[in-house]
Amino acid sequence: MWSGRQGRLRPVGCVVEELRCRRREREAALRKARREQQLISKRLLRDDASEEAEGGCVAMILGETEIQHFLRLAQQGTEEKERERALVSLRRGLQHPETQQTFIWLEGSMRTLVGLLTSNQALLQLEAARCLHELSHSEQSAVAEACLPATSYLLTYLSGHSSDFISPHLTVLEALGYALSQLLQVKEAPEMIIPSVLGSTLPEHILRLLQPGPKLNLGVAVEFAWCLHYIICSQVDNTLLISHGGVSTLGLLLLDMAGAVQRTEDTGLELLACPVLRCLSNLLTEAAMEVVGGQNQLEDERVVAALFILLQFFLQKQPSLLPEGLWLLNNLTANSPSFCTSLLSMDLIEPLLQLLPVSNVVSILVLTVLCNVAEKGPAYCQRLWPGPLLSCLIGTLAFPDIEVVGQSLELLQLLFLYQPEAAKDFLQQSGLQVLERHQEEAQLQDRVHALQQTALHQ
Repeated sequence: MWSGRQGRLRPVGCVVEELRCRRREREAALRKARREQQLISKRLLRDDASEEAEGGCVAMILGETEIQHFLRLAQQGTEEKERERALVSLRRGLQHPETQQTFIWLEGSMRTLVGLLTSNQALLQLEAARCLHELSHSEQSAVAEACLPATSYLLTYLSGHSSDFISPHLTVLEALGYALSQLLQVKEAPEMIIPSVLGSTLPEHILRLLQPGPKLNLGVAVEFAWCLHYIICSQVDNTLLISHGGVSTLGLLLLDMAGAVQRTEDTGLELLACPVLRCLSNLLTEAAMEVVGGQNQLEDERVVAALFILLQFFLQKQPSLLPEGLWLLNNLTANSPSFCTSLLSMDLIEPLLQLLPVSNVVSILVLTVLCNVAEKGPAYCQRLWPGPLLSCLIGTLAFPDIEVVGQSLELLQLLFLYQPEAAKDFLQQSGLQVLERHQEEAQLQDRVHALQQTALHQ
């Protein structure tokens, strides 16, 4: 089996290695861009019930005098309800950028707010934490930076809980988890916040909180899964998280989520699925995975089965999450023959192909996973072919998206090199005529020509 344009044809191994290097470089660039995008994906948490309870009042911009008045009432009010109402009014005012700017420049305001977080009254803690939300997700960098002094308290508070990391006031923990997740996204976080987080007991607490079981609280788990996601994206020390069992904990949670969506359709777990899939996917890209220890490897076909259950759930209920699941499947299969074997032995290729029409992004990821399988060698390509793959690939070659077509060309190249019958079938189904429409595409010309040559020499 040979491939080339003129003269001596190159060995299959050289061609495959070129394809592999090209794909790895492209995926590395995509992962970098994806991680950078994820780091700035600020989320706004609102308590709809509390907003309705406030009668739908329009939040007013607060001046220095009003802010001082509400902080003084919150500190020194004689009745708990009065103190709580003061913080509610402050929190609503902090939804305005103008109030946020006034607040951060007011001497002692942040110190007072942090002090209220130490209250032994849960409702005051909760409203103080909600005030911190409003500041922490501000689009103004100066406001987010002003929240940095609160970080040390958050770490002390969150790390100082019981070994079960369970508070009687779960809503407070959820609110503080949200605030911390926002602080972990500021540009100073990799230098000023995340090293302190990793140096505390908080990562172990977070992983314990994400362990499936009766103690798992969905709202709290969602917020701290996002915290974990931003810590991982920073790449400060992911080896530490892996050594604490991060991969295995997330893998078990994945299995639990798949079981939950099978039992009932209305689980709300899609809120947790996004950060968990991102965490697991990004940890699997770490080179440290190869040296930390086998106990953290996900060599378990149950993970593949669970992932496909979630993919089917996303297809029906939340298609926007399909790329998250497929990124994980890509990272699982990229360097693991055993996961590729699981895909084949569990007959999951056809369900994977059924996702191709969803979107261009989904199509590219599906084709990338199939390339991961094909590049493992002749035995894997024999399992891919024959079947519905040929007709699907002829279909994707007709897509208007150049990246989808390019990924289809690479998959066909691997199949032709390792499975000559595939090239013969392609020729019989007028495959060369399909390729001709892309001969004038500057980005595809070389790959189209290489594939034509490979097909004709089989």
